[in-house]
Amino acid sequence: MGQINKEVVHQLYDDLVQMKSMSPEINAVINNFATYRDELLKALEHPGLPLHNNDSERDIRGVAKLRNISGSTKSDSGRCFRDGLMSIKQTCMRVGYNFGGYLQQWYHGDPPDLAAMVKHRYQASS
Repeated sequence: MGQINKEVVHQLYDDLVQMKSMSPEINAVINNFATYRDELLKALEHPGLPLHNNDSERDIRGVAKLRNISGSTKSDSGRCFRDGLMSIKQTCMRVGYNFGGYLQQWYHGDPPDLAAMVKHRYQASS
């Protein structure tokens, strides 16, 4: 089957939300679809992104296990540090950059720009 363009999907969606049913419950669902049209079709603006969050769920699973085993942290600042470090680690993994190398460069005051790496990777996949 050929690829359907964004305009066709928008038209099909608009046709769907104009339907009426004899069921008030179904009409309420259709009305919600009409109300949240822009949010529900937002994925069409970013075709390189997956339509699921499996990777994100997988990322936090290891952090949650480690937190539970270690007994978590004793302070809010410790929690913020751990969460920030895990976020950097996951970002490095996503863009294929060595986390240890990143930490060394950060320590020497010259960390790579992870945001630019993420942007480059996203643009390459679009």
